Amino acid sequence: MKKKSLFHPETIEEIRQARSRWERDCLSPEDLEGEKNLRSASGIPLRLIYTPEDISELDYMRDLSFSGLAPYTRGVYPNMYRGRPFTIRQIAGFGSPEDCNKRMRFFLEKGGTGLNIVLDLPTIRGYDSDSPQAEGNVGQCGVAIDSVEDMASLFEGLPIDRVSVSLVTHLPSTTVVLLSMYLVMAQERGIPWESLAGTTQNDFLMETTIGSAPEILPPRQSFRIQCDVIEQASSLLPRWNPVSYNGYNLREAGTDAITEVGVAIANAEATARELIRRGLHPDSFLPRFSFFWDLHNDFFEEIAKCRASRRVWYRITSEGLGAEKPRSHLMRFHVQTAGITLPAIEPLNNIARAAIQGLAAVLGGAQSLHVDSYDEAFSAPTEQSALISLRTQQILQVETGVTKVVDPLGGSYFLESLTSQMESRILEFLEKINSLGGIIASVESGWMHRLIADFAYEQQRAIESGKFPIVGVNYQPGESSQIPQEIFRYPETESRQKQKLRELKSQRDKGAWHKAMNDLRECCLQGGNLMPPVMEAVRARATLGEIQGVFRKIFGLWEFPLK
Repeated sequence: MKKKSLFHPETIEEIRQARSRWERDCLSPEDLEGEKNLRSASGIPLRLIYTPEDISELDYMRDLSFSGLAPYTRGVYPNMYRGRPFTIRQIAGFGSPEDCNKRMRFFLEKGGTGLNIVLDLPTIRGYDSDSPQAEGNVGQCGVAIDSVEDMASLFEGLPIDRVSVSLVTHLPSTTVVLLSMYLVMAQERGIPWESLAGTTQNDFLMETTIGSAPEILPPRQSFRIQCDVIEQASSLLPRWNPVSYNGYNLREAGTDAITEVGVAIANAEATARELIRRGLHPDSFLPRFSFFWDLHNDFFEEIAKCRASRRVWYRITSEGLGAEKPRSHLMRFHVQTAGITLPAIEPLNNIARAAIQGLAAVLGGAQSLHVDSYDEAFSAPTEQSALISLRTQQILQVETGVTKVVDPLGGSYFLESLTSQMESRILEFLEKINSLGGIIASVESGWMHRLIADFAYEQQRAIESGKFPIVGVNYQPGESSQIPQEIFRYPETESRQKQKLRELKSQRDKGAWHKAMNDLRECCLQGGNLMPPVMEAVRARATLGEIQGVFRKIFGLWEFPLK
């Protein structure tokens, strides 16, 4: 008798019948109660057990194939971590540029292989440290950067021609300034731009949807600047990712995993279509697109999300955008573990949460990783807690063995079924965005804001009712909050930054500054790529706040449509 293969239709039917007998003979009705109401974190129904029946429709070569080959479900590179270990990053950002420089040196000395620079709120929002809006926040939760001189101090002595640098720049209107400062700083140090590797965030949804700044540009202007930066970087910076489509902060604000990925991909597709409209070939910029995911505690769903997102992006770049180079189809992404899942109650539990989330990122095929520190509900991480996060990544990379085999969970009945369902739901979400007129229209109408607000409200209700269990908080709650023995204290920064600004403005060439600012205003009014005049303004020692002031005056401000 010839043996039938595992996925032969007759075998699948035999499994289906056997499953029915098993449920009838081995399980009680109570055992199957979960079939009616258990869901993944994004609402996908969960079965008690998975079999080949659940993935019988899977076409191996169409849906999985091999790592490094379309549709890249199993990874973007053939040998994945054996040939290219994930970049170990830790966010650094507090105080003055000089203070932050010391922390970055510490990371590199301890084995970090990439630097993530987070800016303080005034910088993120485009204010100088001497602005009234900056008072009390200078150097808090990020480093203060006002001018190219600060950028030079931040990276003084650091090997930026050999280490990948991620500038967490949030808004496109600040990205265009801060990236220009970074490039001018490198040029003045004699470092060729071709050698610079790294990423800027540069996501217009951070400016218009997440709400990290009280004064923001209209969505279409912010989107224009986002595209300007990508267009310019595509010709100047062969190793730089000029955009990191940010699902992370969207998830932190209030979305599920499907929306997180769907919104980011919708933004990426809209950007690509705009750059093609400007005359660029998709293969000239798609290879430098990067993405940024937020991995929560639903372990298998998060791995499935990473795998499904690669598959969806391949479908879009190959079928919708006409890209031809293999690298244009690669969804490369950075993962930061979920800060919003780390409560202040019993904070040492957060070490376990972050490690599990980091493991999901590695099993999901991330290109770089940042593991959050256990004390982030209290302050910027102390040196000790940041070192634990760094060591967690190193343990994952060299001790656990999970990097030795590509996509080690591939073929799991459950994971493959979940990956396919995530893919279907992400594609449905993208169709919804298209039906609303595209990603910009969905923001302008307020639809995106209502989606986030409604999810965040329901999530909080689920936490308060205990439906969404959190150990130590609403499940087996701790008796009292345990404050870490050491809480990071910010160095005094505001007065030092103000003094530096006074000196800068008194010493710069006023004629050159006036000309550069006038040229910038003309470009805002007449059109054209904004990055070249911004770079000239930076060279003339214009500050971040001064350049942002031009944008605000000419483009006007926009308010969330939440009425």
